[in-house]
Amino acid sequence: MAKVHHRCMRNFPALHGLYSRIQRNDFTLMVYLPFLHTSSFPVPKEDWLMSQVYRKDILNSTCLMNNLSHSQSKLKHNVARQIFVEHNHKFIYCEVPKVGCSNWKKIILLLTMNLSRKANEVQQNLIHRTPLIKRLSSYPSDYQKELLTSYTKVMFTRDPLERLVSAYRDKLLHSEPYYSITVANEMKAMFRKNKNSTEKVTFQEFVNFILSKNQEHLDIHWKPMFLLCDPCNIHYDILGKFETLEQDSDHVLRNIGAPEDLQYPNFKTHSSEKRTNDEITLEYLRKLSSEQIEKIKKLYQMDFALFNYPYDLKMNFYKTDTV
Repeated sequence: MAKVHHRCMRNFPALHGLYSRIQRNDFTLMVYLPFLHTSSFPVPKEDWLMSQVYRKDILNSTCLMNNLSHSQSKLKHNVARQIFVEHNHKFIYCEVPKVGCSNWKKIILLLTMNLSRKANEVQQNLIHRTPLIKRLSSYPSDYQKELLTSYTKVMFTRDPLERLVSAYRDKLLHSEPYYSITVANEMKAMFRKNKNSTEKVTFQEFVNFILSKNQEHLDIHWKPMFLLCDPCNIHYDILGKFETLEQDSDHVLRNIGAPEDLQYPNFKTHSSEKRTNDEITLEYLRKLSSEQIEKIKKLYQMDFALFNYPYDLKMNFYKTDTV
């Protein structure tokens, strides 16, 4: 670890002062800093491998400290359902909604079918209906263990607060019937006197609805990421992040031996909208009360810790005047 520290300080001298001020998990903030991993600043393979070591070290130590690792004879069914298997390249991918999963399922379909096409040419609706993409849960438990042992396992994460806002914007503000009507009506019935109100669910109502539920039973689009993929017991070979999506995806594809011309697409379903980012996340979080903020922090506390998202640092900017 010391060698990694000295190498990073040599390559990025401006980090030295910041690094020396970090009191807890001395290397975590340095890895998170977004300007080190942007499309305009390519990450050499050696540095990318170092970032993987950091991410796994943080995750493993947090799993240990919180007693999240356990031995069990059978994988939980709800976790196995989140995991997709692509046999041609011995590739396993755990789906975390709102972390670029639709595009990954497009890639898995192309790899499965040995099709030479761009991922963004695959129809969005097709990937959610096709039986060609296999879930780990469709296999016997003994075979599940074998696949998890021998295939390259990958999961991607995203800042929990940004993912939460992205889920609200995508599912509650747009016209997908199940969420914008069925789920929205359930939320309205819980918080509004006029249950027939046609006004869209507010972000505050959305958050209160989530906080009213047991985290184990939350919808996968806002369920904590560690509950979806169980990274303390499934030892993922690659831990990707939405914040470094382009670089991490490229390394995944090269690691599994995907065709050289296959790339992760830069694609957004609602192309006229700006993608949820720090600025938009801040805009929504400012609508919440201090009590709501603290409860959300508690709900996603393991995601913040396991995947090295510095909640306290970010929340310094998420001030609220709401009572």
